[in-house]
Amino acid sequence: MVLLHLKRGDESQFLFNTTVDAPLETAIQQITAIYNGRLKVDRICSEIPELADHGITLPPNMQGLTGEQIVDLNLRDEWEDQCVPSGGPVLRKDEIGRRNGQAPNDKMKEVLMRTVEEAKALISKKQVPANVCLTMEMVKEALDQLRGAVMIVYPMGLPPHDPIRMELEDREDLSGTQASLQVITEGECQLWWAGKEMQRGKKLQDYIGKNEKTKLVIKIQKKGQGAPAREPLLTDEQQKNMMMHYHRRQEQLKKLQDADDDSYMDSDWSDRQALKRQFQGLTNIKWGPR
Repeated sequence: MVLLHLKRGDESQFLFNTTVDAPLETAIQQITAIYNGRLKVDRICSEIPELADHGITLPPNMQGLTGEQIVDLNLRDEWEDQCVPSGGPVLRKDEIGRRNGQAPNDKMKEVLMRTVEEAKALISKKQVPANVCLTMEMVKEALDQLRGAVMIVYPMGLPPHDPIRMELEDREDLSGTQASLQVITEGECQLWWAGKEMQRGKKLQDYIGKNEKTKLVIKIQKKGQGAPAREPLLTDEQQKNMMMHYHRRQEQLKKLQDADDDSYMDSDWSDRQALKRQFQGLTNIKWGPR
């Protein structure tokens, strides 16, 4: 199996296993699904702590309003009585007015937060140095874990406008958000290796030959963004090791230079003829008028 180390820019994303005779269209489809799946898991994991702290999301027409404004406008959250957390709610007001403040109790909050950590670990970038390949099954498992935790805490479900429910039902609207810039659709996806774009319609073996025991660093890029920066000749760790080696070598040369210093030969105590001149009365002789 060929091991692909996927990066976006200089940042590692995940490892992916494939074969040399796999069509690049298939590889791009699988890589894009995994890449965007990881982003979805990250977005849900960023929303769940807010759910655990402040409860469900208010309807869009009530978000950002103060209590007085909601009363004046005669607005009511019809989902507040339906979407009640298991064990009863705990009042934790949301200062920015995005959620209703009816938070789960501490036990249910712990269920949510523990599941978030488990899901993050499953699709973490730390899997790259651990040499663990990421698959779409692992991404789906992380999503299922998050879905299960939400169902445990909210048996009646979340409101249809809640971003967590929208993500789990693939109804999310990312237009105008920073998250939308990170998403790469299958049609926009380009794979780059050794400064060259890997063209659709070809196979991996057209670029690397038929050696299945190959590891490649592949850059994933959006169409139209140009060629990504090439990989440096040395990694940060290698550069650090080289600098440490150079510094140690400099210290060793300095110590050797100090050991070879013969400036002491100019000192009086090192003069082997001093005693002879003293007996002959030739010490402290000055030439010139006194």
